[in-house]
Amino acid sequence: MSNKLNIAIFASTKGTDLQAIIDAIKSGKLTDVDLKFVLSNNKDCYAMERAREAGFNTIFLDPKGLSRQEFDEKCSKVCRQRQIDLIILIGYMRIITKVLIDAYKNRIMNIHPSLLPKYPGMDLDVHREVLKNKEKETGCTLHFVTEDLDAGPIIIQEKVPVKEGDTPESLKERVQAKEKEVIIQGIEMFRDK
Repeated sequence: MSNKLNIAIFASTKGTDLQAIIDAIKSGKLTDVDLKFVLSNNKDCYAMERAREAGFNTIFLDPKGLSRQEFDEKCSKVCRQRQIDLIILIGYMRIITKVLIDAYKNRIMNIHPSLLPKYPGMDLDVHREVLKNKEKETGCTLHFVTEDLDAGPIIIQEKVPVKEGDTPESLKERVQAKEKEVIIQGIEMFRDK
């Protein structure tokens, strides 16, 4: 039995936060963590390219023709085969079903670009909504995944001030910088528990 924490990243988009994990592992900042693979339902997403360029394994699972449960069963099988201890969702644009949640109870983390319970759901318009509603602060939340969307137990929450003149893009950039710190911290907490 290895003393390392075996992690898998599930991603569908650019994988900006994935880069922080890759950098932390390669630099030795994140010790005793083995990124076994990056899995995606989108073979052309930049997260997959990031992982390959850094020398990490990638797995594409095609969701076409599969129910959400059947797809998650395939994901669960891949994770069991590679002895995954922790799954991290980074820009993963699928809603996880009970099949995977039960198999990895309190072992699936999601990073969300708001201070949950505010602004749950798909994160593409979160920053626009924050600005539209004239919020003074926003932030990010790392939480365990449950069957209730963006409602699982909160692991870490960090605030980011909204600045005068912010655009959705400038706000997203600052929130993502905080997300990178929070994800590394969350992995370390899980590893050290």
